[in-house]
Amino acid sequence: MIRLLDSETIGQIAAGEVIERPLSVVKELVENALDADATRISVRVRGGGLIEVEVADDGVGIAPEDLPLAVRRHATSKIADASELLRVDTLGFRGEGLASIAAVAKVTIVSRTAGADIATALDAHGDEIGELRPLAGPPGTRVVVRDLFANVPVRREYLRSPVAEFARISLWLATLALAYPQIGFTLEHDGKTAFAFAPGEDLAPRLRHVFGTSSTTMVAVRGDGRHAGVSGWVSSPGDDRPDRRNQILFVNGRLLRSSLVSGAWTAAYRTFAMVGRHPFGVLYLSVPPDEVDPNVHPTKSDVRLRHGDRVIAVVKDAIATSLRSGAAERLQRAISFAPPSREYASGEAASDERAWDEDASPGAAPFGWGEPLLSAGPSDENGERKTLRVLAQVDRTFILASDGDAVVLIDQHAAHERIVFEQLAANATAHVAAEPLLIPYTFEVRPEEADRLDATLDALAAGGLHVEHFGERAYRVTATPARLVHAGRTRSFDVADFIECLSDDVRGLDADQRVWASLACHSVVTAHEKLEYAEMTALVERLQRCENPMHCPHGRPTIVRLEADRIARLFKRM
Repeated sequence: MIRLLDSETIGQIAAGEVIERPLSVVKELVENALDADATRISVRVRGGGLIEVEVADDGVGIAPEDLPLAVRRHATSKIADASELLRVDTLGFRGEGLASIAAVAKVTIVSRTAGADIATALDAHGDEIGELRPLAGPPGTRVVVRDLFANVPVRREYLRSPVAEFARISLWLATLALAYPQIGFTLEHDGKTAFAFAPGEDLAPRLRHVFGTSSTTMVAVRGDGRHAGVSGWVSSPGDDRPDRRNQILFVNGRLLRSSLVSGAWTAAYRTFAMVGRHPFGVLYLSVPPDEVDPNVHPTKSDVRLRHGDRVIAVVKDAIATSLRSGAAERLQRAISFAPPSREYASGEAASDERAWDEDASPGAAPFGWGEPLLSAGPSDENGERKTLRVLAQVDRTFILASDGDAVVLIDQHAAHERIVFEQLAANATAHVAAEPLLIPYTFEVRPEEADRLDATLDALAAGGLHVEHFGERAYRVTATPARLVHAGRTRSFDVADFIECLSDDVRGLDADQRVWASLACHSVVTAHEKLEYAEMTALVERLQRCENPMHCPHGRPTIVRLEADRIARLFKRM
């Protein structure tokens, strides 16, 4: 037999979709406060939210005649008819928040509009709505929720400890505060203040609270497109996390727990982050209201975009542009270049350069770097030119240099790998002709390697390395990339290792770029390989002209700068 459900059962079913835990109560009430144009929002919690949740604001308030409707299902001031669902510009609009809370808890609402002399209070629980009564209170609205899930005890079984439930509330509210710097937020638990953010344009305290000390090195992001604008802050390359939980997204001020633009993060950070690590930060997307649908989940925690692919492209380009700009600034802070010494400029370096090319075998597979282009560094506070000088090679792996203020270490393999990777990519983009070899370089592969190598031939050719079949499982290199100067030494090319490296999951690189990354990795100077002074200087100078000089294609750092205070701490002077 089919029967109509009573209103109390309907209310509890709806509440089960909207109110999952104490955090859900805080979310609904705080979003209502934001929609009411509040400038200060105070949240007080007892017992992790199970005993009591109180949210007070200084917004426009609720008129006395509207208070009974506020706790009715599908009663809202945010929209008037179905057509307005196509352009929702408020956080709430479904009319389910207060009604769902009242279905599973005891609710008291005290509200006063700006023109009223006194506040009005209303109690509600389940289907029972009390009488209106006058009460002293400031302009705005205060909602107190007590005994959450007391009438649905099974729901309490699935909640965590009060401390854990409060931690969820604290993280969510601090995160939401990132999108509303003009609003003051206060959070208390059991009488103790967890945080208090004053209203203002300075996001630094809020960023530091959410992201920790890493917030001081975050990179600003800004970009605009036809279908979206994006701004925000993202982690500096080298600062990363083991998961995506700290990739925070707001769409038109709505905090989402969605992977809507996770692909944009991945693509933008390609070669800036190591495999298995994830960047973090906060992004603010501004999308025309008629191009975003927030009505896809009862908790309003997800949206759908009409032009999702185009919006993601705007986000990716904005992040990538900021990272490239940030990498250049970090390089400038880490390295400045000394003009050549008198004896070096007079011919010693030039003879070294000639030796590189004269000694290079025309059949060699490795690639090198070009002639030095030395430039002066920035001036210090006294107007004197600060310059970086290459000092030595450490363990035949790291280039040691200093500008007098700090010690700079450059990983020679990672640096050279970045240089060659970008040259290969540039060759492919510009369709640069390859340089034919007088004597082709011939090699053989195992049967299981032949198919994988065949799949890379087009990408290799695009980068300038032409490889062709030369019998069964035999190949030969007939041309090498143009615009690449040989390193003045001949080394064998480990084809088997190159093919094995192709299976590496390099974040954000497409199939061709993975080929170039592998080729670069196996064609440059290695760790524990001796370099001459001219070679080290030329390598470091070529690195500064790269699009991303701070990381190799696989995401490892190329440069580490040890400031004087850090060195002092090593010597226990601080």
